[in-house]
Amino acid sequence: MSRLSALIDEYCPNGVDFVSLNTILDYEQPTKYIVEATNYDDSFETPVLTAGQTFILGYTNETVGIYNANEENPTIIFDDFTTSFHWVDFNFKVKSSAMKMLRVKPEKVEDTLFRYVYHCMKNIQYEPVDHSRQWIAKYSNFKIPLPPVPVQAEIVRILDNFTELTAELTAELTARKEQYEYYRDSLLLDDEFELKTLGYIGEVKMCKRILKEQTSDKEEIPFYKIGTFGKEANAYISREIFEEYKLKYSYPKIGEILISASGTIGRTVIFDGREAYFQDSNIVWIENNESKVLNKYLLYCYQIAKWKIAEGGTIQRLYNDNLKKTKIPIPYPNNVEKSFAEQKRIVDILDRFDTLCNDISQGLPAEIKAREEQYEYYRNKLLTFKEKEA
Repeated sequence: MSRLSALIDEYCPNGVDFVSLNTILDYEQPTKYIVEATNYDDSFETPVLTAGQTFILGYTNETVGIYNANEENPTIIFDDFTTSFHWVDFNFKVKSSAMKMLRVKPEKVEDTLFRYVYHCMKNIQYEPVDHSRQWIAKYSNFKIPLPPVPVQAEIVRILDNFTELTAELTAELTARKEQYEYYRDSLLLDDEFELKTLGYIGEVKMCKRILKEQTSDKEEIPFYKIGTFGKEANAYISREIFEEYKLKYSYPKIGEILISASGTIGRTVIFDGREAYFQDSNIVWIENNESKVLNKYLLYCYQIAKWKIAEGGTIQRLYNDNLKKTKIPIPYPNNVEKSFAEQKRIVDILDRFDTLCNDISQGLPAEIKAREEQYEYYRNKLLTFKEKEA
């Protein structure tokens, strides 16, 4: 930071100019953007991009409508409705006409570093409140500090160090997840294991149906529907109904694995015993007293299960009978002691991988989060300038 302070004292001791993005950036609207998802294949070379969180939708072999970018001539793809954006330094195709490609105006290249502008845009706190196009009317009018190029370059160097470290950690996390999947499949798909149906383990259970008029938006007992399964509940039932239904009807035991039976089939949540109720038929579980299979072992089996999804209809569904027919590998089912010892060994190994790959309080996700927070802190600190008096 001492070098940056010296540069600021040398080049802009009295503050810097603040300029609107539209005075330093040009935009290009894509004219060729429709790419059918059926044309995507990981073996193809050209990525198809969206400015949203997904970023790379897939890869295509289409040669028409490719937009050129590289390390010497990068671009920023900008979603005109959500204002999300990404730095791109490789050739690509686009999926939507809602995207804009941003570059520095030719007459501003000498005094504007594009990468510096990118970090400044990352520092803009703005959420669209409507679904209109944002760039021309709103976003491009935001102002950013524009110090002399030597100061910009030093800020870019510092912030890029943070982003490069995060990228390295993210790449390592991706590799670890691939390693986890390899070992999970190797451990569970052992030739000596026997395939058994879930009906062999226990019965399919679900909570009692809750009618719409029995729910409210006032907090008491969270009621999870398929749309909020694994997230935050946005509906609640009274304690009176909860206590009555929990006593009279099926209710999961701590440790049992809840399964999504509609929408995204096979999502799982380990029931932790906290008071909650779950939408019937959409969220189910196999009643398991762990006399044959450990719940945690069952959880990992669900990750590789080939669900018997019902055909037809607008929403995918996993009916109870199909769920019971779904097969999972069980080690040595005729020798309970040996089976449980092997299940526990597999669970211990996969638990360690899972912590490394998915635990946000430790492992790589925690380290990535810490680096991202560090980047945001220094970005805000480094991009805070006194505005030069007119």
